[in-house]
Amino acid sequence: MKKTLLGLGAFALLLGTVGVSASTAFAYKGDPAVKGPYYSAERHTAMEKAFDQKDYTSWKNLMDGKGRASQIVTKENFAKFVEAHELAEQGKISEAQKIRQELGLGLQNGSGQKNGGKGMGRNGRH
Repeated sequence: MKKTLLGLGAFALLLGTVGVSASTAFAYKGDPAVKGPYYSAERHTAMEKAFDQKDYTSWKNLMDGKGRASQIVTKENFAKFVEAHELAEQGKISEAQKIRQELGLGLQNGSGQKNGGKGMGRNGRH
């Protein structure tokens, strides 16, 4: 009985740890109040400038292939991505999330892509 209880306790602890880790890893996506894993004050300033100027090339260079957004956001849909960013900064998270979902972002399982992930070339690039 004690071994079973101890095993269940260890399993619950493991699940809790995994849950906290996963929620921390996904927390920054779409929420401008949460700093992402590549955050630095200098990079943030450069990103904001790229968003303000709607400069896809600068944004893409700053992303350096990191993160799901760098695989999904293209020159053609960058304006929508900027719109989602601006809405999120205004606190309109649900509106921003709707756009992110349309783009195929913000979903932990990767679903919601317009093309269902089909047509993606090697390394997730078009």
